Amino acid sequence: MAGAASVRVRTRAGWQPWRTPSGCPGGRDGAAAQPRTLIPAAGVLDYEVRGDGVSVVEINTMDGPKRTVAAPQTRLPMAVPRQMCPQYLSRAAWGADESYRFNPDGTPKLTLAFFKVQTLTVHHSGEDAPVADPIAHVRGIYYAQAVTQDFGDIGYQLLIDADGRVYEGAYSDPDTVPVFGPAPGADRLPLAVNGAHVGGFNAGNVGICMLGNFMKAPPTAAALRSLKVILARLAATTELDPLATTEYVNPISGKKATIATITTHQDWHRANPDAGATLCPGDQLYPLMPAIRKDVADLAKRLPPITVPTGR
Repeated sequence: MAGAASVRVRTRAGWQPWRTPSGCPGGRDGAAAQPRTLIPAAGVLDYEVRGDGVSVVEINTMDGPKRTVAAPQTRLPMAVPRQMCPQYLSRAAWGADESYRFNPDGTPKLTLAFFKVQTLTVHHSGEDAPVADPIAHVRGIYYAQAVTQDFGDIGYQLLIDADGRVYEGAYSDPDTVPVFGPAPGADRLPLAVNGAHVGGFNAGNVGICMLGNFMKAPPTAAALRSLKVILARLAATTELDPLATTEYVNPISGKKATIATITTHQDWHRANPDAGATLCPGDQLYPLMPAIRKDVADLAKRLPPITVPTGR
């Protein structure tokens, strides 16, 4: 869905109130953000959309196609105590069809690019329907973003479900460590693969998507624990201060924003309207961010950085 819009649905109880879409808009650097709203898959008889200059595309993000062969789940490949190490699904484990990243002639749809990490951004997926099968849901998001929206890949570097399981997002390289590329930067810090989760502000910005809609209810305790561990490991590895403010500069376009180092999607729009308006990550997660930053700062001091292979 593009443009300013509101949506309502009709169930057996009748038409529900109009509301602003809560989905998470994304897009690659150099292109406008592509907002969307997700309509419940069950219990909805009709829906209506209103607004000026609005276009609607129906996208199935609930049960994306599955690969025939999938790898097993493992522990997150990060050097943390086992009790603080979430279950982890690599792209192979959640069944990513890698052909989505390529054109019919076998050439990649996008050239992988890696940048020094400046910020970490928290999102929610924002769907209205309950996520009955989170693994299938991740495949659906992947198909929607890589193929339907033509991002060339899933836009987030990592995703987290309600049980606290962590999913590898955007493809970075063949090793077992997500997010980071095959070689460090000049300062020997690892470089993150570029994503497509904040339109125009992706390079050097790692996106973590919490599966669910947190407009009316907060994330589960398990999901929050995993989020804090992930943010702490990323901050320690990239030498970011979880309590700091960053003068972000996009190394591709030069776009700038003054923003919290650990931030949220809606904060990007406040910092620079070019990022596109959104309610992501929801009214019930957003107020938790100050406490999350404090917990992440404490964890980052106590846990070792991620061990990233270098020099390949």
